[in-house]
Amino acid sequence: MKKLGKIYLALVLLFLYVPIFVLIVFSFNETKSRSVFSGFTLDWYVRLFHNRIIISSLVNTIIIAVSASVISTVLGTLAAIGINGMRKLPKAVIMNVTNIPIINPEIVTGVSLMLLFVFFAARMNLEFGFVTLLIAHITFDVPYVILNVMPKFNQMDPHIYEAAQDLGCSPLSAFRKVVLPEIMPGVVSGFLMSFTYSLDDFVVSYFTSGSTSQTLPITIYSMTRRKVSPEINALSTIIFIVVIIVLVVKNAIEKRAAVKSGQVKEG
Repeated sequence: MKKLGKIYLALVLLFLYVPIFVLIVFSFNETKSRSVFSGFTLDWYVRLFHNRIIISSLVNTIIIAVSASVISTVLGTLAAIGINGMRKLPKAVIMNVTNIPIINPEIVTGVSLMLLFVFFAARMNLEFGFVTLLIAHITFDVPYVILNVMPKFNQMDPHIYEAAQDLGCSPLSAFRKVVLPEIMPGVVSGFLMSFTYSLDDFVVSYFTSGSTSQTLPITIYSMTRRKVSPEINALSTIIFIVVIIVLVVKNAIEKRAAVKSGQVKEG
């Protein structure tokens, strides 16, 4: 059974990573062929960095992802603090309401936000673009922050805040010095999850973006509707390598922290 399980795991990994490997190989292909490798070249990477549309979309995507993640982290953390102070029944109701955007299909969220922006556009001269994209990303990011921060409140001693005040801390100082360090892992996780979802989102962005402000997934989609350029292969390869580097660094930091805390033996 163990051998069968390993074979199954190997097949799953092959199914997941062979397409990425093929994409990386053909990003160095001399021609535009997607089936025949005719020679090695770096021209597609050079062309990628000279493609103003892709670079502009990439910069726009990063700005929106960072802005939405920071704002969502602040709003989500404040919301989690308020929810944590509620009684059991209202707390359960609010948490269920908060989880609806996570469970809700993205296309429903995208269309709903589009209709909302159209309603305000007719009355407040609101144009589809950076502002609508940012609001949309904040909307679906906040629930993920709450989802990550709330468990940290549940793990924390409920009387630690009051104890800090009894020992002379002001309410703000008690929160900053006692509560915030306890929930910080959840806050960081919420930020990273928000950033990841904002960076990756296509459906909601497709319905809420304008001609003046588009994210990278939308730009790639519009390019693939005509013909897939090897520049897309080059861009996907760079993104894949960056993700791998981030994961390696993250795991190294976590391992070092575990070694320092004595949870794991070094080596």
